[in-house]
Amino acid sequence: MDIIGFLKSQFICHLLICYIFIVSGLIINFIQLFTLILWPINKQLFRRINCRLAYCISSQMVMLLEWWSGTDCTLYTDPENYHKYGKENAIVILNHNFEIDFLCGWNFCERFGVLGSSKVLAKKELSYMPIIGWMWYFLEIVFCKRKWEEDRKTVVQKLLNLRDYPENFWFLIHCEGTRFTEQKHQISMQVAEAKGLPKLKYHLLPRTKGFAVTVQCLRNVGLLIPCRLICQMIHHNFGMILHGHKIMREIQEDSQECSAWLHKLYQEKDAFQEEYYRTGTYPGVPIVPPHRPWTLLNWLFWALLLLYPLFKLLINMINSGSSLTLASFAFVIIIASVGVRWMIGVTEINKGSTYGNNENKQK
Repeated sequence: MDIIGFLKSQFICHLLICYIFIVSGLIINFIQLFTLILWPINKQLFRRINCRLAYCISSQMVMLLEWWSGTDCTLYTDPENYHKYGKENAIVILNHNFEIDFLCGWNFCERFGVLGSSKVLAKKELSYMPIIGWMWYFLEIVFCKRKWEEDRKTVVQKLLNLRDYPENFWFLIHCEGTRFTEQKHQISMQVAEAKGLPKLKYHLLPRTKGFAVTVQCLRNVGLLIPCRLICQMIHHNFGMILHGHKIMREIQEDSQECSAWLHKLYQEKDAFQEEYYRTGTYPGVPIVPPHRPWTLLNWLFWALLLLYPLFKLLINMINSGSSLTLASFAFVIIIASVGVRWMIGVTEINKGSTYGNNENKQK
C-alpha cells in the first residue's frame, strides 16, 4: 500500500477531517448568525454572503468525494444542452438509493458552480442539526413535516420566496420521499397496483404533491430538469447512481397532469436503469464535467487555520506531564471516535427513516 493509501485508511486522519469540518462549520454558523442584521437592510446581500459561507461547509464534504476518495463523475446528456447547466436555475430529480446520494448531487452542483446556492426539500428535523441544518436555515431551504395539510402553506410560501433569489440555484428533490429499501419497495408496489399504476423495478412510486407545488411556485424562473447522472467511485467497487431527466415537453400546471408527468418520468427512469444493468451505460453522450480546485483550496485553508492550535494544545498537554490532563485528552478522543462512527452509522440504509414502511396503513 502506498503512503497516501495508508494515510487514508488511518482513523486518526478521519478524526482530524471530522475535527476540521465540525469546528469550521460551527464557526461559519456563528458568522451566519450575525448576517441576520443584513436581512431587513439588504436581503439580496444577505443571500449572496450566505451562499459563500454555505459553500465553505458543503464543499468540504464534496472535497472528500472528489479529492480524498477519488470519485469520478460521468454525465449522460444532450451536448446541445450541456452549456446551460449552471447558467440557469434547475429542478434536479434524484434517486434515493444510497447512503451518500445527496453528496453526489452536491458533487455535480459544485462542478457547475451552484453548490453554495443549491436548495433541497428536507424534513423539518434536519433544521435542528448543527452545521448542515443550521447552514440550510440561512440558505432558506424548504423544510417540511411530511404531513401535507400542515406543510401546504409553509412550503408554498418558502418556494415563492425563492423566485427573486439573486444566485442561480439547483433545487434538488427526492420525489420518492424516502430511501429505497426492499421492504419499502414492496409496499410501494402494492400501492401502485391499488392505484392502477405500472409497477417499477428499481424505484419507489414518486410522491407528486411536493413536486407539483415546486413546479407551480417556481414556474417561469428559468427552471429545467437536467439529465441523467452517474457517479462511480473509482477507488472502490461501489457504484452511485443518480437520475434526472431533461424536460422534453412542457409540464402542465394542473396538479393531476403534473402528477401524470412525474409518474411517466419514473417509468422512463426505470427503463433507463434496466438498460444500465443490461449494458453498463445510459442513453446520451457521456461527458465528464471538469474538476474545480476550490473545494480542495477551501479545505486546505481551514486545515491550516485549525490544525495549528490543535497540535500546539496537544504538545503543551504532553509537556505538562499531568496524568489527569492526558487522561482527559484520551477520553475526549474516545468520545469523538464514538461520535464520528455514530454519525457515519446513521447514514446507513438499514438505519434510515421508516417513512414509507407504513404506506399501506396510511392508505
